[in-house]
Amino acid sequence: MHDHSVTELPSLRRQKILLILERDGKVMASELSQHFAVSEDTIRRDLAELDNAGLVQRVHGGALPRPKDSGKDYFTRLDETDEVKVRLAQWAAQKVEDGQIVLFDSGSTTLQVARSLRADIQITAVTAAPMTAIALSEYKGVKVILAGGQLNPRTMSAGGHEAVRLLSGIKADLAFTGVCAIHPEVGITSLHFDEVPVKQALLDSAARVIAVTTADKLGAVEPFVVASCTRLNTLITERHVASGSIEDYRRLGIVVEQLPD
Repeated sequence: MHDHSVTELPSLRRQKILLILERDGKVMASELSQHFAVSEDTIRRDLAELDNAGLVQRVHGGALPRPKDSGKDYFTRLDETDEVKVRLAQWAAQKVEDGQIVLFDSGSTTLQVARSLRADIQITAVTAAPMTAIALSEYKGVKVILAGGQLNPRTMSAGGHEAVRLLSGIKADLAFTGVCAIHPEVGITSLHFDEVPVKQALLDSAARVIAVTTADKLGAVEPFVVASCTRLNTLITERHVASGSIEDYRRLGIVVEQLPD
C-alpha cells in the first residue's frame, strides 16, 4: 500500500516505520522511501533517530529490530566495555591531579576512568557506585568515600536522600560524569528517573565537570533531564563524530577533546 498523503510529521512516520519493522522483521530504506513518498535521505535520518533512541538497529540499506532488552543490566554492559571506552577513560584519567577531591558518577565508562588512574595517584574519591568504590580502593593513595542509600540494580548505584545529602555537602575539584545521552538544546538526560537527583548533586558539587562519552550518545535524548550542557566544562569523546555536532557543544563554551587516531 502506498501512502501518498501530504508529507507526514516525522514522528508519525517513525512510528509507522516501527510498525512495519515489527510486521516484516526488517525494513529497507529504498522500500520505505517509496512507501512514504519521501527521499531515501529522509528515511535514513529517520532510521538514525530511531537507532539513537535504541529502538532499531541500523544495518546497511535499512534496519533490523533491536535485541529485546537494550536496557541491559550493568554487568552485561561491563562485559561489553570496548576498546574505545577504555581509550576514552585513559584519556580522561590523565586529568586527575594529586591532592584533588574527585567525584565519580555511576556507569561503566566512569568505572573505567577509576581503573585507569595513575598507580601512585593521591586523591580523595567520592562515588555512589560500589563497583567504582572497590576499583578505587585498589590504589594505596586514594581515600574512598562511598555515598549510601538504596541500590538501583539497573545502574549499580545508590540513590535517594542519603546519597544526595552526602554529595551536596562536598566541594570537589573535579567530577566525572557518564552520560546516557547529551543534546545541545535538551541537555544531559537519563534513562532512569531515580538517578536524576544524584547526578544533579554530583554536577553541582564540583568546580569542574568532565563528561566522558562515546559518539553514539551525542545528540541523543532520554526521557529525564538532568541538567543543561553548560554544566559541563569538558567533553571527551571519539575522533569520528558528525562534524556539525561537535561545533554545537563548542558554541556552548564546552571544551571538546576528541581522541587522537
